[in-house]
Amino acid sequence: MPAEPRSIVDLDAAVTGVLPSQMIAEGLGAGWVRASQGVPAANIQPASLDLRLSERAYRVRCSFLPGETEVEDKVRQYVVDELDLRGDGAVLETGRPYLVPLAESLALPSFVRARANPKSSTGRLDVFTRVISDHSYRFDEVNEGYDGPLYVEIVPLSFAVRAREGLALNQLRLMVGRSRLSDDELRDEHRREPLLYVDDEPVTGDELCTSEGLLLSLDLRGERGTNVGYRAKEHTMAIDMGALRAHRPEAYWDPVPVEEEGRVLLGPERFYLLLSREAVRIPPHLACEMTAYDPTSGELRTHYAGFFDPGFGFDPGGRLKGSRAALEVRAHDVPFMIDHGQQVCKLTFERMVCEPAKLYGQDIGSNYQGQMGTLGKHFSTGA
Repeated sequence: MPAEPRSIVDLDAAVTGVLPSQMIAEGLGAGWVRASQGVPAANIQPASLDLRLSERAYRVRCSFLPGETEVEDKVRQYVVDELDLRGDGAVLETGRPYLVPLAESLALPSFVRARANPKSSTGRLDVFTRVISDHSYRFDEVNEGYDGPLYVEIVPLSFAVRAREGLALNQLRLMVGRSRLSDDELRDEHRREPLLYVDDEPVTGDELCTSEGLLLSLDLRGERGTNVGYRAKEHTMAIDMGALRAHRPEAYWDPVPVEEEGRVLLGPERFYLLLSREAVRIPPHLACEMTAYDPTSGELRTHYAGFFDPGFGFDPGGRLKGSRAALEVRAHDVPFMIDHGQQVCKLTFERMVCEPAKLYGQDIGSNYQGQMGTLGKHFSTGA
């Protein structure tokens, strides 16, 4: 068996896995990721890199993909206005698409690809974001060997938001090959080291639900009248995305009561924050992604996808039995009834090239380790 890679010089097309923090740092030094002002070390996460907004934003009349062209060519056709994100930044209005060049660009080796996702705090504000690269027909996916700029499409859905230069709304993972775990491999991993817990007990093999990933369900426990989450208010003031613990939750959120025991009625096109029933534990040798909801399971969308870094819900001493996931839920078209334990989203897992030098949690001052609430870091009572 070949030795485990420890540096980017050990990487080639035969290696598979997600690059850890120390290799991301090496990649920055090797010019794989470029930024005119450099990249702060704090932006390197255990298995991803925070991407920052540049100094300008374009309000565009529609979303688009560049296809065979460069993004800038399409922007010139669709731009409505240009906003200055320097200083105090600018307010991005709900329901309007904006395109922002990112501070980082890429020059990847031929065997390295990338994938982007919104940061957790971005999704919890119902701000829809997708990364775009030149000559691409896919959002958030960057081809092997890509050399060029990156852009992010931003669409605030529930709240107008203030954005400014340097703000990080998305994360990028660097990967070599294909290393996604099969359902059988996930069950083997769970037997060795539990990946999911309920009430501090590992989910049993019979209860572990797999479908090209691990399925998560809703926690709607509580008697009639008790609250299990939050629903976004309408017609609020703008939220400053660069201000932490600065906003009063009651100005932006209504509590979500249980209609009957373990049951909640979702209003159409309203945004909800709820919790998963299961607590998730990501060991150091794995990385995880919450995938977009399968619409065949009901008339709602759950979560806009997001990364779970190695160390999420993990404690080497075994004291922490996972962390529950915040779920961003929206019903479409008609009112939709959801029940406690209803499966609504899926976690897919990939192997790391090697374990990261730092883990999610205390190593990086993470906001959502061991969370018991759903509100994000922008609110005074957020987890």
